[in-house]
Amino acid sequence: MGTRAAASLRPLHPPNLGRLATQAAFTRNVEIKVEDPLDHAAPAILHEPRDYDPVHAKNGAVILISGAGGGVSGPAGIYPSLAEKLASLLHVPCVRLDYREPARNKYCTPDVLASMSFLSSRFQSDRFVLVGWSFGGAPCFTVAAREPERVVGVATVASQTAETDGIAKLAPRPVLLLHGTGDTCLSPRCAQNLYRAYGEHPRGQRQIRLFEGDNHGLTKNAVAVEKMIFDFAARCLGLEISPQSEEKAARDLVGDGDTRVREMAEGRDLEGGEHL
Repeated sequence: MGTRAAASLRPLHPPNLGRLATQAAFTRNVEIKVEDPLDHAAPAILHEPRDYDPVHAKNGAVILISGAGGGVSGPAGIYPSLAEKLASLLHVPCVRLDYREPARNKYCTPDVLASMSFLSSRFQSDRFVLVGWSFGGAPCFTVAAREPERVVGVATVASQTAETDGIAKLAPRPVLLLHGTGDTCLSPRCAQNLYRAYGEHPRGQRQIRLFEGDNHGLTKNAVAVEKMIFDFAARCLGLEISPQSEEKAARDLVGDGDTRVREMAEGRDLEGGEHL
């Protein structure tokens, strides 16, 4: 599968953005140049904080990546909402990255590395939290193993275990592993195996949460999942969450399960064999 044009990526915003009651971040389509033999850039959506201050953000940034078919909405359509909250409440730049060649880790890994360079050049970012869904766990852990100084934490939703050997080099940096026990695409044993693969580092920070009966996209627990990742990113980057932002971060900006599935379809996350 070839790359999609950056300008065609949708949705830019969560469907109920107004519920956040905060001045929205600058959100736009971007193309990220990747230094490898492929002759095209990686398409992405950038959420840029207003009045950005690298000191306030502690030079942090977050990169959100999806599954085997690529896409920019993420599991249960949480990525547009999560990115908006990271940018407008924590003032941290965030990229929702689509792949040039989905499901091929040898190309997806450079896509993530190029996104880090993109954020570094524009926002002085040098500390990154990576979030991956399904296949997305593979490039997240691969990059984390290669970048022990710059990647400060990894969170995954329903990650695969193939090509995730890099998790063994993640500790003592934090990892958050989320999975549904009703997942028929990737067994929750994947999360349990990754938890073990992280190892028993004396200063390690590993957390696993299995959601009873939930599916591959965790659509039944989407609001809680999004808030857990938001809190995880803030903690990894050393950012405090004000009481007002804490309450706003827990708001549902997407809607019911049907709306979430439509968001995933619009973001093209349900391609390449991905399903709920």
